[in-house]
Amino acid sequence: MNPTDWLDEIAWGVDGLLPAIAQDANSGEILMVAWMTREALAQTVERGETVYWSRSRGRLWHKGESSGHVQRVREIRIDCDGDVILLRVEQIGGIACHTGRRSCFFRRLEGDGWAAVDPVLKDPEDIYG
Repeated sequence: MNPTDWLDEIAWGVDGLLPAIAQDANSGEILMVAWMTREALAQTVERGETVYWSRSRGRLWHKGESSGHVQRVREIRIDCDGDVILLRVEQIGGIACHTGRRSCFFRRLEGDGWAAVDPVLKDPEDIYG
């Protein structure tokens, strides 16, 4: 089998993107959702750390390249339809969100609005300057 055959088994979107869920390998907590291209997923496997496609930057993005909060990959799974990747990771520094929080899912619907319910662990100014 060709080493990249497994990439051909993925149902890439028409835009070449695939949703990727980053989950803490120990706790099971969902840390973030991002996008991957074929190249991003191949680099993730090669590096052992997550590489995503940044839609806002229009380029590959090695998670933690600015913040130091890299994600070491422990396991990669694909869903039954082959169109979503689950990355079980070790989140270095304990912060996955650019807001300085553990998870990007820090807001909860309360009544008729979203409330921030998880603390900022580190000021983003201290992370990114």
